Amino acid sequence: MSDNQPIAIDDNDDSQDIEGTDILDADDQDSEENSETTESEDETSWITWFVSIRGNDFFCEVEEPFIQDDFNLTGLSSQVPYYDYALDMILDIDIPLDVLTEEQHEVVETAAEVLYGLIHARYILTTAGMNRMYEKFQNVDFGRCPRSLCQGQPVLPVGLSDMTREFSVEVFCPRCHETYHPRSSKHANLDGAYFGTTFCHLFLLTHNELILAQPTEKYTPRVFGFRINENSQYYKLRDPNQPKRKNGSNGGNNSSSTAKSVSNTSSAVAGANGATKTATGKMMVSPTKS
Repeated sequence: MSDNQPIAIDDNDDSQDIEGTDILDADDQDSEENSETTESEDETSWITWFVSIRGNDFFCEVEEPFIQDDFNLTGLSSQVPYYDYALDMILDIDIPLDVLTEEQHEVVETAAEVLYGLIHARYILTTAGMNRMYEKFQNVDFGRCPRSLCQGQPVLPVGLSDMTREFSVEVFCPRCHETYHPRSSKHANLDGAYFGTTFCHLFLLTHNELILAQPTEKYTPRVFGFRINENSQYYKLRDPNQPKRKNGSNGGNNSSSTAKSVSNTSSAVAGANGATKTATGKMMVSPTKS
């Protein structure tokens, strides 16, 4: 080969190097995004995770300083098994794996949920807790009253007892002042003690602008378009202790007065005709005098 022969240069080598660099940069970006996602997942607290579980949307997030104050947890250690471990789990304190068996670890997880619920019942009675529940109330996170005459009034969670494992959570309507089962079945297993008997009423006293007048409209039962008589068995069997309602000027004894008047009229007619009744029950009519 002659020394003066030109050397062919492949322009595609540079483009392949550039493309390879772009691929490496893209891989680096993907790995960085994956690492950031993993870090964000690791940074999610137990409280945030627990509140985000389906069916736990009635809960608000309790602030960790409130949980770390021993005064706020007075008396709870006797109500929850493995109390110390359950509290550590709520506060994201690592529990050594060799300390508990797998079965004990499951018990601790359940205990942590119970403990958080009891802490939650106390937290929502504070100013900070009520502010968080106020936001959820404004967002209608607790649902609406199922009574049609309340016109979609937002409701509040309420417990029928402050003791656990007695009643599931109910919802209280500020308009009709009645309690109902939550509309969604996912709240069926939510203990009412996690909200307590006090919260919803104290909440309304604190935010008295939410106290509403009772609805004046009332449902009237009808049969073929006619209202049912209030003295009928329809109402008497429903409330046996309910006094008779006045009906007309003679009051509730109108029917008995009518019966007496009919009896007196019959006696008067019989007496005028000189009718007498024998022991056999036959009527003997004496002749009239001419």
